[in-house]
Amino acid sequence: MGGAPTVLITGETGTGKEVTARRLHALGTRGHGPFVEVDCASIPHNLLESELFGHEPGAFTDARALKVGLLELAQGGTAFLDEIGELDLGLQAKLLRVLDTRKLRRLGGRDEIPLDVHLVAATNRDLTAEVRTGNFRADLFYRLDVVRVELPPLREREDDGWILGHEFLKEAARRLGRGTLRLPPHLKREFLSYPWPGNVREVRNHMERLALVAPPSSQEVLDLSLPKTSGNASGLTIDFSGGPIPWESIERQAIAGALEAAHGNVSEAARLLGLGRGALRYRMSRLGQKDPEEEAPLKAA
Repeated sequence: MGGAPTVLITGETGTGKEVTARRLHALGTRGHGPFVEVDCASIPHNLLESELFGHEPGAFTDARALKVGLLELAQGGTAFLDEIGELDLGLQAKLLRVLDTRKLRRLGGRDEIPLDVHLVAATNRDLTAEVRTGNFRADLFYRLDVVRVELPPLREREDDGWILGHEFLKEAARRLGRGTLRLPPHLKREFLSYPWPGNVREVRNHMERLALVAPPSSQEVLDLSLPKTSGNASGLTIDFSGGPIPWESIERQAIAGALEAAHGNVSEAARLLGLGRGALRYRMSRLGQKDPEEEAPLKAA
């Protein structure tokens, strides 16, 4: 839309897709315009259409005033659709029409509004596989996949994690006003052997945690305090010798095991279970399971 090619950013959760999108915006010809982010996974499906396209008064119950949608708010700038793989098929069709016509119509509205927006989308899903299974429209995928930016996971980037760890630790120490704090060389092997399933976001959060707990007099981190990575820690075993087991009990155990394997990262746990992040959170809520990301005291910027 708006003369700029659509960009699709792919990569595991925490690899820096939002940072990349913001950088593309800042370096482009629309850097002076707005950058509007839409998290397709966190907005309930029944509200997402109104959030994206806006609505006119009376479009539905409780629609008492005009609402300008997020796509329209990005006029002259960039709209970043994060986790676009979470869109349902109905919204996918409507987004495709907007991309093709470069116009949108608010819910309950009659007029089509010209849209001058650079669209950047991101996903941690394999959209090619989603197309094959019918969960994602092929025509929308090809419309989005004009310029692709693939972000490799941190475990495939050699010493990048170690370098980032140094920088994040210095940044956290400075922000907390605790002076010099560094990672000693003898911890490098342990650092690089850990898979960092949460990627850059996990490194940032963990370095901030280390800065918080380090003794005030210390100038070096004494212990990385990394989670154990035993392959059996989250193994799922179902024993029917005692009789039938309720399905909810099995589902609860599977979710708990995936969250343990993903070190509390909900997006990674969803990937392990073959679910969308929103679908996993719905199941957790239904089963009364706590969301570790909502409880976490630290959040990456």
